[in-house]
Parts: sequence; structure tokens; C-alpha cells
Amino acid sequence: MSILQPSLPGALVLDLFAGTGALGLEAISRGAARADLVERSPEALKLLRRNVTSLEVQSRVRVIQADAMRFAAGLASGAYDVALADPPYAGDFAERLGARFRTIPFAAVLAVEHPAAVSLPGDETRRYGDTAITFWYRP
Repeated sequence: MSILQPSLPGALVLDLFAGTGALGLEAISRGAARADLVERSPEALKLLRRNVTSLEVQSRVRVIQADAMRFAAGLASGAYDVALADPPYAGDFAERLGARFRTIPFAAVLAVEHPAAVSLPGDETRRYGDTAITFWYRP
């Protein structure tokens, strides 16, 4: 999140595969104006909503129950300032999100967490042990 800090104040943030909401809620704590958190798992949504309530950020966070890949497929160019994603490591979600972003850059920056062993064709990748974060930037 420190890498994205300059982009966060006042930003509209998208958190795909939100899970507990950690990424989107961290963005809010660092000055993002609003965050849309997309998650489809009913169990994760319960915890996510509880976290939003306990942090008292309901007015700045929208929880969306949806499939993250379908949600991203429907986004227009420039819909968000910052997009974050922590998709399941099993599957090609990270690669597909990057490809979607290259077709229609739905944010100024997309940051996707993935296994460090997977090489993605983004603009920049940072590795932290077994985990990597690849960034794509809007041209």
C-alpha cells in the first residue's frame, strides 16, 4: 500500500476479490475518498460487512456482492483511480485481470497480488518472498 500512497488521497478505489476487505479498507485509512469492495462468497461478505461496520466507514464504502471477473469486465475506462485485487492463486485470474486492464484501463493503476513464481506482463512487479504484486498503469 505504501507504493500506492501518493495515489490514495481523495481516490475512488476498487477492491476486487475483496475477501475481508483488507485492501480497500486500508486504502480508506490512507485517505481514499470511497472504496467499492467486490466479493461473491457469502461467508466472506458477512465478515467484510462486519469489518466495514466496526471501522464505521459505511458512508465511504460500498460492498458489492458479485463475481469480481464479471464486475471488471463491465467497467468503463477510467471508472476508478486505483484498483486492487487479491484473486485466488489457483487459476489465471491475475493474468486475465491484467489483460482486461490492457484492453480497457478501468483505473489509473491496477495492483494485483499473485504467486511470485508467476510472471505477469505488467509494467512493474515487486516480489516479497512467495508473493508478488504486479502493477499496470494507464497509458
